[in-house]
Amino acid sequence: MIRAWRSPDLTPLLSLWMESTCFAHPFINDRYWQESEALVRDAYLPVAKTWVWEENGVLEGFISVMDAQFIGALFVRPSAIGRGIGKALINHVKQRFSWLSLEVYQKNERAVNFYHAQGFRIEESAWQEETQHPTWIMNWQADRTPSA
Repeated sequence: MIRAWRSPDLTPLLSLWMESTCFAHPFINDRYWQESEALVRDAYLPVAKTWVWEENGVLEGFISVMDAQFIGALFVRPSAIGRGIGKALINHVKQRFSWLSLEVYQKNERAVNFYHAQGFRIEESAWQEETQHPTWIMNWQADRTPSA
């Protein structure tokens, strides 16, 4: 179900990203995400290490990590939310890295609560000038997460 993303065809990944990011951020105009697609496609994804959750040839979620520490994307298809895909993807990268960081919009309460449940802690806040919305910088460290 989880595999490394190796395809030179970014179309399915970008399609999933667009659908999921617009769903997760209703407080940001979709036009912002549409205008950001080229940056994601041309600058971000080529340098990130990406894993996907695939079922029957359909991408249902993905996670991307940059610089061996920064989770730049974790998205699950809206119709697949609640099936454990996000948790499985987070656990997959936790097995590969001992420290992870991410930035999440404060208004995206579902994501903030999800990351808290996965052991991430808020370290600081930031302001996104482009969207005019505040974010949280959240970190996870292997040695501070309680064992289950």
